[in-house]
Amino acid sequence: PGCSAGVAGDFFAAGGAPLTRVGMSHNMSREFAELVKAVGDCKSKQEEDKIMLKEVATLRVRLSEKGAAARMKELCVRMMYCEMLGHPVDFGYIHAVNMTQHSSLVEKKVGYLAASLFLEEGSELLILLVNTLQRDLKSTNPWEVCAALSAVTRLIGPETIPAVVAQVRECCKHGSEHVRKKGVMALHRFLQKAPDTVPDYMEHFRRALCDRDPSVMSAALCVLHDLAKKHPPSYHNMIPSLVSIIKQVIENRLPREFDYHRTPAPWIQIRLLKLLALLGNANQKGSEEMYEVLKEVMKRSDVGSSIGFAVMYETVRTITRIYPHAQLLEEAAACTSRFITSDNHNLRYIGVDALSAIVTVNPKYAAEHQMIVVDCLEDGDETLRSKTLDLLYKMTTPGNVEMVVTRMMVYLTPQADEFQRRDLAHKVSSLAEKFAPSNAWFILTMNSVFERAGNLSDRDAAHNLMRLVAEGTGEDDRADLELRTYAVRSYCEMMAKSNLPDLLVQVGVWVLGEYGHLLQPQVSPDALQSMLCTLLERQNYQDPATRCFVVTAMTKVQSLCDGGVPERVMALIKRYARSLDFQVQQRCLDFLSVAKNPAYMRQVFPLDASCEDISVDPSLPCLTPLSQQHIARGGSPYIPPSQRRFGSDAPFGG
Repeated sequence: PGCSAGVAGDFFAAGGAPLTRVGMSHNMSREFAELVKAVGDCKSKQEEDKIMLKEVATLRVRLSEKGAAARMKELCVRMMYCEMLGHPVDFGYIHAVNMTQHSSLVEKKVGYLAASLFLEEGSELLILLVNTLQRDLKSTNPWEVCAALSAVTRLIGPETIPAVVAQVRECCKHGSEHVRKKGVMALHRFLQKAPDTVPDYMEHFRRALCDRDPSVMSAALCVLHDLAKKHPPSYHNMIPSLVSIIKQVIENRLPREFDYHRTPAPWIQIRLLKLLALLGNANQKGSEEMYEVLKEVMKRSDVGSSIGFAVMYETVRTITRIYPHAQLLEEAAACTSRFITSDNHNLRYIGVDALSAIVTVNPKYAAEHQMIVVDCLEDGDETLRSKTLDLLYKMTTPGNVEMVVTRMMVYLTPQADEFQRRDLAHKVSSLAEKFAPSNAWFILTMNSVFERAGNLSDRDAAHNLMRLVAEGTGEDDRADLELRTYAVRSYCEMMAKSNLPDLLVQVGVWVLGEYGHLLQPQVSPDALQSMLCTLLERQNYQDPATRCFVVTAMTKVQSLCDGGVPERVMALIKRYARSLDFQVQQRCLDFLSVAKNPAYMRQVFPLDASCEDISVDPSLPCLTPLSQQHIARGGSPYIPPSQRRFGSDAPFGG
């Protein structure tokens, strides 16, 4: 029903008579009026589809009747109803194309409107439309030209642009401002589809930028913004002109009809500000030309209305993107504080977003608003909380990392959606790695992240945690030993919990396997082995690699035991030696192999050897007997890659 109302609006704008109080116009058939009413009264999609299928069948009959030409305008609008509600009427497309050739302006506009809706760029019917477009683009009636230009932006593709581009360029010089505006918009569309088909386009856009009509100038600003995004330095010479234009706007030199809630041409101001932000980025000379006018825009936009706040917000964003200016940043921060302290949710949101941009340029402003930003987390608006968490991440320093992480962890709950949990886990992990006040705090924080975020946590963060425990600081051996002792005791307590995420179990059992000896004499190797057996028996693992970690840890802990392998351990290892998972099976077989010789086991798994360098002889002498046997049986000797020959002269097998 919403789409239908839009079609009706376009129909009446094209010249149809408005509906009367009883729901019909004098030019509308009762059949059409009943269709509009029935569609508006539908209570379900199924009911609507039933009505529209009946209407499609009716239209097929009406278009074949003798008097169809006299009612073609209404029939085209009825076809648009069907098309927009998801029911194709391809049998009537040709009638829309034929209507574009009508001498009546109203009929022509309805034809172009219908053709724009029905046809795609590659449609075969476009061939019939190109000649009509060329003729109407040269028409002396500006409204016919506007109708043709509107259709051109929708229908003309890269293959047919050359057929009309010359006429469209001429339209940019037309005497009517409406035609000039639509001509600029059509050239903009051509540049988006096929830039090579529009020669000397900057000449037309520069002329349009200086046009006496603000709507034409606004259309040119949209094109220039898109062009400047591709290569800003090419448009730095336009900064003085843009500054001059925005001065004229804020000084109310534009016609009053462009004002909105006491703000002069706000949409043009916002487009100009975005363009200046683009051209002033990393451009000190160009930015210096903007400072004064940006200060004036920010001052004059403070009129207490929503649109004024929108212009002010865009000015703050522009100030943060151009070459920094201390005084302007101060004033931008003052405006931002007004937004954040507002009772309006929308203003608080843009205040948080603006402060994020300011903090990126100069972090000192974070401290002044820190508590206000934290209070925004208590807001019931979920989007505001999400934006506030992003800002807190940018505001974090070594001095406030504990407070920020504590507040973030409140929202890292199983009830949060997956995307938010993954994002928060990444943020907390990153802050902990950058600003951790102590290694013990880092371990505690990361364990909380792994426990709450589960397998959504970064695996790189888990690797970094294990590397910290293994390597320590590298400066104080005693402090490193205390860190490992703290870590192994923490994980010994934590592994007793049920339903731990796989990633946390993997980190925990790795630490227990490497540094379980630090638990003695409070926890014996046999007791530790019993704990690992319980972990191995759990059935709720999602990652098959978790059992591999547990079996590897059991192998290392077994090297600490003085007696033989406990019965429970041996039974579990033998059971999982028949596992369908190859990695688990291989580790269990390795355990059984080395466990036969306890002395050899201690040699293979020495204490605290995770960071020791392993010396490898690249010649691999252990393979020499095998290679000699291979050659003795008639095999070819190994040839290093540097000595191999490729091509037709290479020996077979080389």
